[in-house]
Amino acid sequence: MYANKFKKMSKYDVTVIGSGPGGYVAAIRCAQLGLKTALVEKYDTLGGTCLNVGCIPSKALLDSSEHFHTAKKDFQKHGIVIDEPKVDLAQMMERKKEVISQTCDGVKFLMDKNKIDVIQGVGSFINPTTIQIKGKKESKIETTNVIVATGSKPNFFPGMEPDKKRIITSTEALSLKEIPKNLIVIGGGVIGLELGSVYARLGSQVTVLEYADSLIPSMDKTLGKELMKVLKREGFKFNFNHAVESVKNNGKEVEVKAKNKKGQQVSFSGDYCLVSVGRKPYTDGLNLEAIGASTDKAGRIEVNENLQTSVSNVYAIGDVVKGAMLAHKAEEEGVFVAELLAGQRPHINHNLIPGVVYTWPEVAAVGKTEEQLKESGANYKVGQFPIRALGRARASMDIQGVIKIISDKKTDEVLGVHMVAPRAADLIMEAVVAMEYRASAEDIARICHPHPTYSEAVKEAALSATAERPLHI
Repeated sequence: MYANKFKKMSKYDVTVIGSGPGGYVAAIRCAQLGLKTALVEKYDTLGGTCLNVGCIPSKALLDSSEHFHTAKKDFQKHGIVIDEPKVDLAQMMERKKEVISQTCDGVKFLMDKNKIDVIQGVGSFINPTTIQIKGKKESKIETTNVIVATGSKPNFFPGMEPDKKRIITSTEALSLKEIPKNLIVIGGGVIGLELGSVYARLGSQVTVLEYADSLIPSMDKTLGKELMKVLKREGFKFNFNHAVESVKNNGKEVEVKAKNKKGQQVSFSGDYCLVSVGRKPYTDGLNLEAIGASTDKAGRIEVNENLQTSVSNVYAIGDVVKGAMLAHKAEEEGVFVAELLAGQRPHINHNLIPGVVYTWPEVAAVGKTEEQLKESGANYKVGQFPIRALGRARASMDIQGVIKIISDKKTDEVLGVHMVAPRAADLIMEAVVAMEYRASAEDIARICHPHPTYSEAVKEAALSATAERPLHI
């Protein structure tokens, strides 16, 4: 019946809904494999949350603020004498916009290069093979397969609803026109600590309210403890075991009421409050009901091990399905589905997707935490090495941090690697490669690492895990 009604519609092998890292990478890989591909995006620019209001702009501000912080705190020690540095927030935001624009333009170039049809508008299901697109003009397309990559949006709980003025999410925090005097951050996870770091370096007093008993609670507790030491030196104040009950905008001041561990109500005030309690899947407008695709209690689209929904030709990837909400996880899943549709046999190991916090020093981890291994009753051993023991760290004045390697007590296979270190986001890949090939701690320890580098700490931690014989402590 649909064939007659829509016989003049465009026909695609694959239609990808959402142009974030998962979506645009999936589209590229599909096109590379010879599949006629369409990419549907509701916004005028490509790249999704990551490129427009997430990963890329936050890293631009983190780098800018770190340069300012270094100039203010460390230049004199290095023998560099300058006038007192000042912040030009407007210029900092302008540079951020340039980075976003260049990156989004790069994605558009890749779409053109790979002959992918980009269609602007909100894509929704009429049936499993027909997508209606509502944008500047309305259209319908026919497709053999669909990949849903619509991502996520900032989460909040009752009582802390953002007004986008004083009670803000990460989106607004990336475009403030003034530096907060007192910034209250609800949530001690990745987003809150990264954006808190930006403004703490620029002069804000940052106060963190966290429901759990530690920072970055989903990561190994060693990392949370080490990062807290670092951020306290930057002036952060921390309040753990605090359940936020309400947030109120009183004009030029925000009041936050919470209950502490003892059940007492306490109040905090600041000129801005950043609500950063995670993100939630975004499926608005998809009309999943029309095809019978199911979602779980958290709103995530339910998929099997092949990222296939309950509708055989519809797949879902990235933040909109279970697992860590990470751009690189979405990319890997996008490639996985594209290759599956092309008849290949792709591989993805979700246990080996690294997580990173882009504070300075950075935080990075892959594999199991010590808490997870304890809970499972695993027999393991731990090796650690402090960054301050490195000659390279002393030379660059980046001496804070630690690298921790956990390996199986019997086989010595590496089970998890956790680090707070300069360039940890890059260092973690040594661990990912090693674990992908099921290396032992001794394997890493016996690899020659260049001197002087930060990577030597990985070797030393591996030596510690292997036979408690690090060379430089």
